[in-house]
Amino acid sequence: MLNKYTRAFFAAIFTPLARLLVRMGVSPDVVTVIGTGGVAAGALIFYPMGELFWGTVFITVFVFSDIVDGLMARMSGHQGHWGAFLDSTLDRFGDAAVFAGLVIWYFTGGANYRIAVLALACLVLGSLVSYAKARAEGLSMTANVGIAERSERLVVVLVTTGFTGLGLPEQVLLTVMALLTVASLITVLQRILTVRCQALAPHRGTD
Repeated sequence: MLNKYTRAFFAAIFTPLARLLVRMGVSPDVVTVIGTGGVAAGALIFYPMGELFWGTVFITVFVFSDIVDGLMARMSGHQGHWGAFLDSTLDRFGDAAVFAGLVIWYFTGGANYRIAVLALACLVLGSLVSYAKARAEGLSMTANVGIAERSERLVVVLVTTGFTGLGLPEQVLLTVMALLTVASLITVLQRILTVRCQALAPHRGTD
């Protein structure tokens, strides 16, 4: 839902930057790698130090590279399987780094084990959400369902973490993490059931 209603808006904002980078001869893959490196650095350096607000600001700047590299690929005609694979794989790496940074902080200096455990659960379940879809597509099926897709999870956790760094009570972050955990689990189950229905459909394996 977030992608549907906001991607066009941000694409319009970042189109001039994407066009400039293409004219400079910058590869979309380079932007993808730099963007992921920035997200991971912000999450694994700032968050473990307890700098939740500035870490979120730093991460957010690089998150938008996911839009820029896609625009560049279309403009330069470099769309293909390799770029899609690299982008998808590094997206998951960046997402995992965000939750890992929170796990580290709240197991150490943050001293809130409940948030740490829930962040770890979100990390694991988020990986399962992505894997379920990828595995389904590898078997010529689809699993494009779920109430907690990647963009929703990332936006919610970044916004809440950033405001926590500005003084929002940790109970709010705890509640959000709990809801994300439940939503992610439901999404995994939705995708499993969707694939099961397709796999057991009468027409499969009969042609």
